[in-house]
Amino acid sequence: MFKLLIFSYLIILFSCSQQKKTEKEVDWNQEKSTQLNKNLSMEEEINIDLFLEEHKDWMAQKTGSGLRYWIYEHGKGARATSSKTAEVELIVELLDGKECYRTDADEVEVFEIDRADIESGIHEGIKHLSVGDRAKFILPSHLAHGLVGDLDKVPPLSILVIDIHLIGLGE
Repeated sequence: MFKLLIFSYLIILFSCSQQKKTEKEVDWNQEKSTQLNKNLSMEEEINIDLFLEEHKDWMAQKTGSGLRYWIYEHGKGARATSSKTAEVELIVELLDGKECYRTDADEVEVFEIDRADIESGIHEGIKHLSVGDRAKFILPSHLAHGLVGDLDKVPPLSILVIDIHLIGLGE
């Protein structure tokens, strides 16, 4: 019985020591994280460029953040600025054309520019518009829903194409 107990102890001891040897330490640091972000950004940039190659009529301008915007119908109203309340109609799609969200017919979405909890790319893009403008925004994932998506219809790391109509501005 004593021999069986010692034998069991040695098996457990050996198993535990083997497990420690096979465990892999994660070697992650800020430099690797930065490189991963650069690679993701470059990949998204390529995908956006390929998308725009297929939509040659879109005269999209690019901002420093990576937002692309194209005003395809010009209005004649006031320019959108920070802290104004924007009234918009919009359609949100993935880069492959799959529709995620759409403003209901005869309704508008209302949000305060630079203060509402919506995609930062919409806040940036709306400030290029005047009341009555219709535009297309292409938001890289870091200006949309980022690493996790919206946990509903927008998957993680998704580039969004937003068709937006600025209907009105309020105080």
